[in-house]
Amino acid sequence: MFTLYLRQAAIDYGIKLNEEQLSAFSRYYQLLVEWNEKMNLTAITEPQEVAVKHMIDSLSCYDAAFFAHNAKVVDVGTGAGFPGIPLKIYRPDLQLTLVDSLNKRLTFLQCVITELGLTDVVAVHARAEEGARKKELRDKFDVALSRAVARLNVLSELCLPFVAPGGCFIALKGAQYEEEANEARQAISLLGGKLIKTQPVKLPGLDDKRAVLYIRKERPTPGTYPRKPGTPEKKPL
Repeated sequence: MFTLYLRQAAIDYGIKLNEEQLSAFSRYYQLLVEWNEKMNLTAITEPQEVAVKHMIDSLSCYDAAFFAHNAKVVDVGTGAGFPGIPLKIYRPDLQLTLVDSLNKRLTFLQCVITELGLTDVVAVHARAEEGARKKELRDKFDVALSRAVARLNVLSELCLPFVAPGGCFIALKGAQYEEEANEARQAISLLGGKLIKTQPVKLPGLDDKRAVLYIRKERPTPGTYPRKPGTPEKKPL
């Protein structure tokens, strides 16, 4: 049933998925529901809702202009793997790093990686503020992704340090995206970024307001950022 919903949702959204991809998405859904009984991964479990609100929503941030062949991508605060894993299924050449602060979620992600036979995927246990200070992660990615983790002024401090100059931070945002973009303008500039594209998103069967924001990293983020864990949320830029 999930595969049928996803196939139709992809057609409605204008995304072409082959049988191998549909099979991988279906297995991902099965694992999500199974593991969700043991730990809190998602409040959304109905097949049609997962197909649209998790899988297609994750793919809504895909714009070929920002994802070069073999691009290095980091999903910051990935949770149950959204949007990173759907993008990896869609574009198997991507080199994906999943960052999350909760170890048990990483156990789930590792199971998904193994079960789906995904290659070039690494799961990292770290808070974003700590991960972005690791030499092997800072300024190393073509694309940083984040979905519904925090307001944009906070999220920019957590994500832009991961991105190499010339790369892009892509934020999947809900109804308040315009207000958040205005609020974050100064922070984005301070962190070396520039908002270059706002893409409104209309998901199949949903009337809510959402958009994907594309922020280019124009220069290195100052070394003082990100600040210590918890500070970006308590004292947003």
